[in-house]
Amino acid sequence: MMIRSINVMIVYVEDQDTVRNFFTDKLGFETVTDAEMWPGARWIEVKPSGAETGLAVLKAADFGSEPDKGYPGTFACDDLESTRTAYAANGVTVGEINNEAWGSYFQVTDPEGREFLVNDRH
Repeated sequence: MMIRSINVMIVYVEDQDTVRNFFTDKLGFETVTDAEMWPGARWIEVKPSGAETGLAVLKAADFGSEPDKGYPGTFACDDLESTRTAYAANGVTVGEINNEAWGSYFQVTDPEGREFLVNDRH
């Protein structure tokens, strides 16, 4: 058997609700799981509608860890310009679109200061 996909990426955060709300309210993701892992600890998973891979937003303190400095991957969209425009209009901190030999992207900053890239899949 071979691995066929990435199921979930994990990011350790300070405030799960703030980061979850950023992804759902500002970026249009949906919450697919919000469940207790053990008393006082929650597994919150969000993902774009119809996506196979999710993002688990876990409270770092529940795992004896510090919040992550960044995200474990990049995010892809079909139309960089319209996605960037929509996010900016929704109050998201976004960078300019950059065009490189390997592709085009813009940077997004979450409410806790972590940054990630949104790139095109072309």
